[in-house]
Amino acid sequence: MTCISHGERRNNMKKNIHPNYVEATVTCACGNTFKTKSTKSDISVEVCSACHPFYTGMQNTTTRKGQVDKFNKKYGFNNESK
Repeated sequence: MTCISHGERRNNMKKNIHPNYVEATVTCACGNTFKTKSTKSDISVEVCSACHPFYTGMQNTTTRKGQVDKFNKKYGFNNESK
């Protein structure tokens, strides 16, 4: 049994069945654009890393804390009884 190198294996791939892989421009609804590779040349997205609250650090955690406090108050839990 002989080993086939990666280069030889690539030559055995079928021709003209794979889509073209081109440089694509991604445009966000906020106006931010960046380049990537894709089978499409233009991509539109609603949220990107420049405007998503998780990446910008603008997420609102106080609402969640208020919901936990409301739950604890409703069902009689308090933090001191641990």
